[in-house]
Parts: sequence; structure tokens; C-alpha cells
Amino acid sequence: MNRQDHSKPVVLGSAEGGGIHGCERDRCWVVIPAYNEAATVREVAMRSRRECARVIVVDDGSTDNTAECLAGLDVIVLRNEDNAGKAESLWRGFQRALAHGAVAIITLDADGQHRPEEISRFVAAVQDDPETFFVGARRREHRKISPGRYWANCMADFWIGWAAGVRIEDTQSGFRSYPARLLREVVLRHDRARSFVYESEILIEAARRGFPCRNIAVSAMARPGQRPSNFRPLADALQITKMVSWKLMKRGMYLSGLWCFVTGKSNATQPTLPAGSAGQVLANHSVTRVVPVRN
Repeated sequence: MNRQDHSKPVVLGSAEGGGIHGCERDRCWVVIPAYNEAATVREVAMRSRRECARVIVVDDGSTDNTAECLAGLDVIVLRNEDNAGKAESLWRGFQRALAHGAVAIITLDADGQHRPEEISRFVAAVQDDPETFFVGARRREHRKISPGRYWANCMADFWIGWAAGVRIEDTQSGFRSYPARLLREVVLRHDRARSFVYESEILIEAARRGFPCRNIAVSAMARPGQRPSNFRPLADALQITKMVSWKLMKRGMYLSGLWCFVTGKSNATQPTLPAGSAGQVLANHSVTRVVPVRN
């Protein structure tokens, strides 16, 4: 029996109410993994609930009062008995949403670095193209505020793009929209050892299986109080490197994927939806203006 079978869900309020109009919008869910985020999780969940009628927060065995901070909010709270890692927390949230008929699942972090108000950009894009994997990309000038992390993310974009055969920016962004069919068809390891590997690996597998991958421009927000990320630069980066290396070696270094990434000539390469078009997208319920991803 796996970990999520042991951990019992706690439901605070009901996420079955309205708040979003239209059948497709009602089938978008939001999943927020949280580990020791008592300082920010309530505000993130509350603002997310204003954008989407169905919000799940997965408390990953927090040792602070993360779950208690959500009391009274109209969201679903699931608790892991132990710290299972981000991958398993996401997976558990995915399974709950899929069981209730989700067509797309939007994820964001609980630490305040993502603006929940931008969930609407993903909802609008999903209405137009529910089979696309959307990844929130922060503007480069904002990402460069932390030079070390920026260059590390650029390296990750290169290696993951090579393995996927698709040019896409900000591959380490946790602000995403996953097509439901992708999550049903692609089952990857999501144990604690794969905590931060899962989000990179599923992007590679999505592209390889023909799911379009696109960026949506999002804001870059500093973590409140400059709190450190749960990402372990050495250990987690090593695990991601091992995963990507293995996938490349299994394909003989996948030189065709490198060519597609460098030239941008892959049919799977998709445009970025710019921040400036978000209002237009929402008004028309379709993507009306796009610009190519630039290297």
C-alpha cells in the first residue's frame, strides 16, 4: 500500500460551489503542494479560490500549522502523514482532481512566488486548447534578478529541451497546467527521491508523446521574507541530471532532439502566450495573439 493510501484527507469547506462560469472552466482544478508554508498558504489558497471553483491544497507532512491555517476556506485540504516530497503531493492532488472529472489541473507553489490572479490566463488557454501542456514562464529580466538561479535554470532549459526535442522556457517553473489525458496516460515515479524530478520528467514525456508544450508569460515574485526554497541545489539538481542523462543515453544521445531544440523546427515547438494578451484571451475565450519563443 502506498503512502497516499495511509494519509487521510481532511476537507475544510466544500469546493463544489460556483465562482467560475462555463462547463470547461468548472472542470479546471488547482492543486497547491505545501510544506511548512504557514506564513503564506492561506493567502495563496484564498486568492486561488477566487480564480477557480475547485482548489486542492496538499499539506506534505508539515511540522508547522500549514493545514490549520486553511481552516474555514472553501478549499479541499489533503494531508500526508509524513513528508512525502513534492512529486507525491502533486500526484495525490492530481488523483483527487481526475476522480472528479478534471480536464486540466493547474499547479502553483504555496510560498507566494506565483500570483494566483494569473490562474485565469491558464484557464482561458485551456478553454481554447485543453490538450496542451502550459508552463508559466517568467520574463528573463525578472529571472535574472538571481543570476545563479537564472543560469542554473537556463542549463535546465537546455538539457530538458534537448531530451524533449522541444524549445521551451522556464522548465523549472511550478506554475503550470497539465492536460488530464497526459496525467492519465503517463505514470512516472513520484516517490520522495523524485521530489523535484517529476516536473522535469513529465515535461519530457509529454513532448515525446506528442502533447503540445507552450509557455504562458507569468510574473516573477520574490518569496516573502526571502525564505529559502525547498529545492536542494545539489541533491535535487543531481537527480534531475541523472534522469535527463539516462533518457538521452537510451535514445543514443537523441541528436535529432538536439537539432529540433537548437533550430526550433520541431512541429511540437509552440509559441509563448504573452502577458499583454491575457485580457484579450479572457475576453474572447481563445488565444488571439502569440509570439515565438526566443532563445
